[in-house]
Order: sequence, then structure tokens, then C-alpha cells
Amino acid sequence: MTDAKPPADAGGAGEGLRRDVTVWGSYMWGFADVGADTYVALGLVMAYAAGATGLAFGLAGLVYIMIGLAYTELAATYPVAGGGQYFTLRGLGDFWGFVAGSALLLDYTIDIALFSMACAGYVNFFLPYAFGGLTSADLVFSFGPFENVQYVWLAETLVLIVLLVWLNIRGIRESSLLNEIIGVLVIATEVGLVVFGFVAAWHPEILKLQWTHHFPNSRNFMYGTSLAIISFVGLESISQAAQETKRPATIVPRTSIALIFSVFLFATAFSVLGLGMQLPAETGPDGRLYVQPWEILGYHQNNPVAVMAQAIPVIGIIAGPFAAALGALMLLISANSGVMSASRLTYSMSRFHFIDEWFNAVHKKYRTPARTIVIFSLIAAVQVTLASLTGPKALDTLANMYAFGASTGYLLVFIALMRLRFTDPYSPRPYRMPLNIQIQHRGNAYEFPLLAVVGCAGIGMILFMVVLTHEIGRIAGPAWIAACFAYYAWYRRRHKLPVLGSIKRDWETQQQEVLAEAEEFDLLERYRGALAARDRAARERPR
Repeated sequence: MTDAKPPADAGGAGEGLRRDVTVWGSYMWGFADVGADTYVALGLVMAYAAGATGLAFGLAGLVYIMIGLAYTELAATYPVAGGGQYFTLRGLGDFWGFVAGSALLLDYTIDIALFSMACAGYVNFFLPYAFGGLTSADLVFSFGPFENVQYVWLAETLVLIVLLVWLNIRGIRESSLLNEIIGVLVIATEVGLVVFGFVAAWHPEILKLQWTHHFPNSRNFMYGTSLAIISFVGLESISQAAQETKRPATIVPRTSIALIFSVFLFATAFSVLGLGMQLPAETGPDGRLYVQPWEILGYHQNNPVAVMAQAIPVIGIIAGPFAAALGALMLLISANSGVMSASRLTYSMSRFHFIDEWFNAVHKKYRTPARTIVIFSLIAAVQVTLASLTGPKALDTLANMYAFGASTGYLLVFIALMRLRFTDPYSPRPYRMPLNIQIQHRGNAYEFPLLAVVGCAGIGMILFMVVLTHEIGRIAGPAWIAACFAYYAWYRRRHKLPVLGSIKRDWETQQQEVLAEAEEFDLLERYRGALAARDRAARERPR
């Protein structure tokens, strides 16, 4: 690690954000982001995993549980904004912290693009009611090598992105209260759909038929499983909110664990429910007849939850439109969180001198980071436009990129967590991942997390599946990180900072400032005591 000095603040605690987020607010902050993912992923996974969709969601969900436990430990230990980028920086240094940050930045731009497009997809659920059976799949045009481009869907998505840019520049954002209200409605709706669906519309013999006669080949199963991971992307939101959470050492573990298992249950329940429902057969624009549940939901990958809700006897006539409207609102909030998260992440990256402070210049009138909002929303608009050129696979194309960014960032977080157990054993950990073993290293005892190894292997396998099966993701994802690195190298050289090395930072002082600002005084005293014991032992050690 080099002793090169940064040009300004090297990421000290500085002025903290106001800690107003409660237990319920923290949970809903996460659920408003993660809870919307199933609305997007269900149809995409069905289209490939077919009769094994439940298994694909289950396997991806087990990896997600490991990821959630890792984030819970790290966010409770280091309650600052920055999420995976900050954790990786602390554990692996500047270069890998930048790689994690660029992967997450890819996710945030895709977040804007994917969720805006999915929001428009659920709005289009109402097109047949308004235009006599007309759907967005009927409103297409082709030119050159590009066929069946759904221009209305694309135009709607671009309008939504422009709307989000305008709202965020003016400083209008959804409040925690709105998140909580929408979150309660979504949870109530999902519980109702699951209960009524299994009671009134689910047939185990249909599920058995899907499993025995429509099991996918290995490539499609891997593809579907790698897409299923996007149902669980969004844990960053709780760790990003840790710096604004009251008593994070207590609250973050509670809310994270509750979020992990509630989202896992909903995702697996919807997949199993969908495979066992009798859905009306449909004929696509290409003349293909869709009969099996997985085929129908895969065909309706732009609004699968609404299609399922509409098929429930008695309540379907109301449940379908209600689920579509609520899903559109939930997805719009998630798209908006992508706009805000991109600005929050770039702010953190500029503090640690990964990118120039130019990105964080604020609007003279509205005092918002207008440059970041416009730049990364414009990138999202380009991503949507390019994805739309793939025709019916537009959502699939965006999900490719989303899965690559998420799996790359999560892999680095697992590695950082394991290394931090050795390099920073003194920071109090209010929550630890289960199944730890004590090992000796250089005369000291350390708690090593076995589940982190399992999670690292699991997300590594997901990343392998993405690279193996996603033709677009395996090229565009690494190309994005390479382009970001080119800028990073130019910026660091310009400021005479190490490109592959790290700036020397006083992490111990910063950690004490963070714990004091969070009013975690018991943890602060434990931390100071551990540092004092370490220094005392060093002085007494024979030279």
C-alpha cells in the first residue's frame, strides 16, 4: 500500500447523514427495491427454466441468503453509505473497490433501464382493455436486421426515464412514508395472491406435469438460474441506508434477516404457484400456440404477476388490474431508486478518489447532483434503446447485464468479508455470519466464516453461468468495467495517485467517528479497548 496522499478528503466520516430511518422504514426501504425484482424476473426465468423454474428460484435463493447474511454482517459493522463498493475498498483496497463500484454502477444504470421498461410493461397490461385487444407486441416495426421492435413500449420507457430525470433534478423523490405505504400494499397483495392462488387456482398435477415433461436442458436451466438471481438484487439499499439508520448495529440485522427470508418466500412461492395454475392458452404474433403455464408466463414476461392474478377464480377480474397497477408503481419507485443510488454511489466514489468531483456538482437552483442524474439516466436510455433492437428479448437483454453486474459485485463482497476477518478483527461485529471456525494465523486467533466460502462458491457459479450462457452479458459487462477502468487509470495518473495500489487511509479513526456518529457508544468503547489491547501487546512483544 502506497503512502501517496490524496488531493482532498480520503473518505473520512465527514458530515454524516441524518439518522431518521427506523426498523420498519429500513425494512420497507429494502423491500421497495428488492420486492419489485420478482415482478420482472418471474416471466424471464419461466421462459428458460420451464418446468424447473421453482428449482431455479430455490437455488438462486439459497445463494441470495448467503449474500444477505454477508451484507448484514458488513452493514452492521460498517454503517456508512457506499455498500459493496465501500466493503470491498475496506477489505481489498482501492483497485478492487473501484471494480466493485463500477459493477454496481452498471447495475444502477440497468436498474433505471430495466425497471422503467418493466413498469411500462405492467402499464401495457391495460392496453387490451383500452384498444380492443391490442397489445404492445402488436405495435412493432422492423428495419434491416432488427425485427419486431416494440416502438410503443420503447417510447413509453424513454418518457418514464425523462420523467425520473426531471423529478430528481428538481429534488422531488419518494419519501420513506410513501415507500412504507406502497410496501404494505405490495406485501398484502402478494400474500393475498399466494393464499388465494394456492387455495383456488393451484393444481399439483399440473406442477408435476411441468416437472416431468417440461424440464429444461442444462444450458437453459443454467441460463434461467442465472436470471433468477435478479429477483434478489437490491440488498445494497439497506447497506446504503445504514448511515441514515438509527442504532444500525441493532436495526440492520433485524431488517436484513426479515427482508432476506420474506423475499425468498415470495419469489419461490410465485414460481411454484405459476407452474401449477391453469392459464388460458394464447397464440403469439408469430402464430405459436402457448399452452403450458411456463410458456404463457414466459410469453407475458413484461407483466407475469398480473397475468397470474387475473387467472385466479372469483377475484381475478379485480386482482389482475390491481396487481398490474401496483406492480407498475412499485417498479417506478425501484427505477427511481436507481437514479438516486447512482448519484449516491458516485458521491462515495469521488470521496475516495475513484472518479472526479466534477460528477457531484450540484444544480445552482435545485441543489441536486444534476450532472450525475443526467449522465447515468442518459446511459440507461441508450441501454433501453439498444435492448429494444433485440425485439421481444428486450427485457432479457437488460437482465443479462444486470445479472453480470450483481454477481461480480457480490463475489468481491464475499472475498472482502473473509479478508476483513483477518485485517480488521478489532471492529465490533454486532452480527456475524453463522458457522464460524477459529483458526490460528501468525500467532493470532481469528473467526473464519464457513458460509462465506459457500456463498462465494455459489455466486461464483452464478457468474460462471452468466459468462457461459449470456451472449450479451459476457461481452458488454466486461467491456463496461474495462471502459470504467480506462477512465479510472487516467484520473489517478492525472492526480499522481496509484492506479493499482491504494491511498493510505486512517480507517481506525474513521471507524471511531462512524460509531460515535451512530451513537453506538458501547461498540465504540469495545473498539477502543480492542485497539488499546493490540497496541499494548505490540509494545510488550520481544523485539
